[in-house]
Amino acid sequence: MRRFLPPKYTAPFALTAALGALLFALPTLIPRIEAASPSASSRIIKKLQRQIANLKKQLAAATATSPTFIDMVSVENVGNEADLSDGDSLTPGTQRFGAVPYAYKIGKNEVSLTQYAAFLNAVAAEDTFALYNSNMATDRNIAGINRAGDSGGFRYSVIGDGARPVTYVSWFDAARFCNWLHHGRPTGAQTAATTENGSYPLNGATSGGATITRNPGAKFWIPSEDEWYKAAYHQPSEELGDVDNYWLYPTKNNEDPGNTIGLVPPSNHANFFNNVFSVTQNGTEKPDQNYLTPAGSFPGSASYYGTLDQGGNVFEWNDAVDGSLNRGVRGGSWINFETFLRSNYRGFDPPENENDFFGFRVASP
Repeated sequence: MRRFLPPKYTAPFALTAALGALLFALPTLIPRIEAASPSASSRIIKKLQRQIANLKKQLAAATATSPTFIDMVSVENVGNEADLSDGDSLTPGTQRFGAVPYAYKIGKNEVSLTQYAAFLNAVAAEDTFALYNSNMATDRNIAGINRAGDSGGFRYSVIGDGARPVTYVSWFDAARFCNWLHHGRPTGAQTAATTENGSYPLNGATSGGATITRNPGAKFWIPSEDEWYKAAYHQPSEELGDVDNYWLYPTKNNEDPGNTIGLVPPSNHANFFNNVFSVTQNGTEKPDQNYLTPAGSFPGSASYYGTLDQGGNVFEWNDAVDGSLNRGVRGGSWINFETFLRSNYRGFDPPENENDFFGFRVASP
């Protein structure tokens, strides 16, 4: 049986062979170069040097490891118990969160402007289901992503630092992003093969949808509330965690965090409002100031599992549903006080809502 390798494997072989053939032929070319006039031999040598350099560049590009599109961290400690603290601000004393009986992965960072712009450029040339919100460009507190062109030929570009989180995304936008990841980031119209099925059976839904659940075999999804909670707050006491295995804040701490950006102070800081905004260290909100921080702005304040910004920057959608058929959000944002970053705060919003402090991260098996 003949075996055929896909292009990504055959290309390096072909380039290596071409480079080898050129180098092998050099000894036979040298007498011709020496016999030519000085100007002609110089032209021949320069042409050969360019050919060799180009082949080396192509070979390096063909064999380079592709960067990971989304950096994921592993959440282990399978079968951990739920947090035994006194419930939350909406349903006190009744619910416990954080118990997950399986290993999984979750995004180290919130989905970024760069990642979401790549999504839009892949599937939103027409943008059938409104994955883009014009406030992504016009709201200067979070801008963003710009859109150019007309429907059918829309093009998207990042404004400023693309490592900042995307905002003005609904739960449905996040689910469609997960469907796109599930299918391997294809390019094309918003159909079942790109955004409308895969991880979630959306099939055109843009509102309601509280009964939509992820499909078996989903490769990427919006975290469940327990998955989100565990990644943010859990740390076994025997591994230097709190005595009850859960922290109050997703910075491995029970003390109120600060909001200073950078390496110093090294821990327990986040992008939130504590009478001053983190980015400006000033209490006055300015219409032209961007208040979002790029991934990695608080490197010493990761959760036990290595996630960043599960407290502050933007609220993040999760898969919880309340009695009013709203979807869950957790973590607080750049415009909220520290109480919203705590493990004992839960929020819910209509899943179609989009605003300047809602974003998301993804989970996977």
